[in-house]
Amino acid sequence: MLKKFKRIQEQWGGSSDVIDQWLDSRQTLLVKYCKLASLQPCTSKAALSELPSANDIHQFCQKLVDYISTGHFKIYDTVKAKWESTGFTATDEINQTYFSIVETTDPLLNFADKYLDIRDDEHLENFDRDLSHLGETLEARFELEDELIQMIADSLSVPPGA
Repeated sequence: MLKKFKRIQEQWGGSSDVIDQWLDSRQTLLVKYCKLASLQPCTSKAALSELPSANDIHQFCQKLVDYISTGHFKIYDTVKAKWESTGFTATDEINQTYFSIVETTDPLLNFADKYLDIRDDEHLENFDRDLSHLGETLEARFELEDELIQMIADSLSVPPGA
């Protein structure tokens, strides 16, 4: 995920304030995800010190919810407002890509709901499996977002009717 992110950041960073904000938010989320993923949860109580702390999990879940909220309620709304100000209308391809992104939202929020208020003394039996599944969902979402970023960048760089 990090290599793909670097490539996208190099390709689209600086092309638009909206895209830069989106990529900055994604980078913060990815750093927190990698930090959690690098710690290997296990089932024995003797190895609890190897588990991510409840605070680390909480911070990641907060960042995940913030990332989703920023995308849906700030980034997309900002892009839509810019489009409306220039007379651009979203294409079917843009709408379909957006709706595909929306389909990844519930699984991400379900993870956050499950682990947001976890305590240090709780047994995290399925955490590694859930975190791995979350990583797959994030990767799928990021790929869709990258497609949308391409479409947004293209739409914002060429005025309608040009």
